Formats: sequence, structure tokens, C-alpha cells
Amino acid sequence: MNTLPDVELCFPQLLNTSCRKPLQQHAENIFVNVLLSCISLFTVALNLLVIISISHFRQLHTPTNLLILSLAVSDLLVGLLLMPIRILQKGGCWVLGSFMCGVFNYLSFIITSASVGNMVLISADRYVAICDPLRYQTKVTNWRIKVCVCLCWFCSVLYNGVILKDHLKHPDRYSSCYGECVLLIEFLTGVFDVMLTFIGPITIIIVLYMRVFVVAVSQARAMRSHIASVTLRGSVPVTAKKSERKAATALGVVVVMFVICFSPNYFPSFVGEDMSTNAQLSIFALWLLYSNSLLNPLIYALFYPWFRRAVKVIFTCQVLHSKSFDLHLQ
Repeated sequence: MNTLPDVELCFPQLLNTSCRKPLQQHAENIFVNVLLSCISLFTVALNLLVIISISHFRQLHTPTNLLILSLAVSDLLVGLLLMPIRILQKGGCWVLGSFMCGVFNYLSFIITSASVGNMVLISADRYVAICDPLRYQTKVTNWRIKVCVCLCWFCSVLYNGVILKDHLKHPDRYSSCYGECVLLIEFLTGVFDVMLTFIGPITIIIVLYMRVFVVAVSQARAMRSHIASVTLRGSVPVTAKKSERKAATALGVVVVMFVICFSPNYFPSFVGEDMSTNAQLSIFALWLLYSNSLLNPLIYALFYPWFRRAVKVIFTCQVLHSKSFDLHLQ
């Protein structure tokens, strides 16, 4: 008499309604989980260093750095909330209940949308700094940047609340068994969401940075050919423009990596392909998107001397001194 092979269930006590766990090799699963856990840990640690650096040192309270701070907050939330839960879900079962399924997907959409919004604000900031440097300080102030950042996060919370309102009310409506967290969005809603949260912002970012690149190249040629007369009064704007171009280069790399990491996750939805049929490809695209949160602080460490100096001050405990917030880092 043949017997059915033992099937590992998410919840063995619910034999009729529990989801089945996917078959996984134990050694390979442990290695992947350790690797992903290390990525999550480094993402949290590095972005926390960015947040502490910009928040603590008064010299770093500039409009551009406030935008970097907002981006670092979203990246920190990715490493602190999204990555660990995805690692837990990688076992094939959702063990946090239907309510947390809705909350997790809502938070995931909010953080992703806020990251996209921060990238658009960073591109706009660099555009004004390079293309209209004489009026940059009057146009772009700390107060205006704070308002823009708050609006970015508020709109992300409101917009995704509207998009996911049905999922938040009934988070298990598409689940076929107990221990599953499924999110399905209607086709037209999904197309609108991709256009508004990815295609539109990416188009704006590319157009702004193409303009920044053209202006930066023309400025560099003008400086090399000594067309502009070099006077004491004129040397200050030239130095300022040079520093702004360096910042534009660093943030340009951030934007390029953002596009590379986010595109695989959004492109299938845009062309109408169903990612659920290829679980491995879907997981890879999702973790590539998440890895962008780890790459951003590494880019800052590579391009920004102030970040490396701030980290040195933090690790040597000089940050605990009463007057450390006035230290010169740039």
C-alpha cells in the first residue's frame, strides 16, 4: 500500500487550510539567510551613521544634506523593517497574521514611494544649484526643503492609503490558504501606480540630470579655456560652482544606482508581465531594490569627505563632547 509523503505545512494544526512550505535545501537556505541578514544589518548601521552625522553636526545642516537625511531615513526603514520581515517570509510562510500582512505591504509602499520622491527632490536641488547658482541660496532654503520633505512623506502615506484601501480592509481576500500574504492590484490601478511612482519620476530625474550634465560640461570648458576673467570677485563663484559640480556628480551616481536597482522590480508590471509565475526572479528583483538602501551610504563614503570625517568622530567618541556639533568637517 502506497502512503503519501509527509508534507511540511506552515501550520500543522490546520491540516485542511494551512499552506505548504516550499522544498528548500537546508544548507543553501542557511547561507542565503545569513547573507541577507548581513545586508540588513549593514544597511541599518550605515544609514544610521548618515542620520547621526547630518543631524548632529551643525555645519552639515544644508538643504542638500537635509534631502540626503530624508533618503537615509527611508533607507534605514528598509533595513530595519522590510528586510527582516522578507527574510522571515522567505521560509515560504507568513506567520504574522492577516492584519500585519496589510500593514507590512502598506509600509513597504510608503517607504518605496518616499524614496522615489526624495530622488526627485535631490535631482531638482542639483538642477537649481548648477543651472541657477546665483539664486540658489535664495530659492533653496532649509525651511523650504523641510516643507518639501514633509509633503513628500505625507503624499506617500495618503496616496498609498488610497491605492491599498481594499487590501487594508481585507488583507487576506486573495489568500488561498492560511499562512499566505498576497497583494493583488487591479490592472488599471497598477498601470497608473507605475506611471505615477516610477515612469514619471524617472523621466523627471533623467531630464533634470541631462540638463545638469550639459551645464556642468560647458562650465568646465569655460574654466579650462580661461574665457571668464579671473578676478578676486569672480573666483568665489567659480569655487562654489566647482563644489556644486562635485556634489552633482556624487548624487548623480546615487540616482543612476537608484534607477538600476528599481527598474527590474517595476519593468515587468509596466509591460504587463506576471512576476508571480517566476518566484526566484521576483525575489531577486525585490532584493535588488532593497540593496539600493545599502549602496547609498557607501556612495556617500566614497564621494563625501565630510561623511568619512563624521564617522571617524563618531567612532572615536568625540561626538560625546559638548561642543562637537560645531566641529569643522568640510
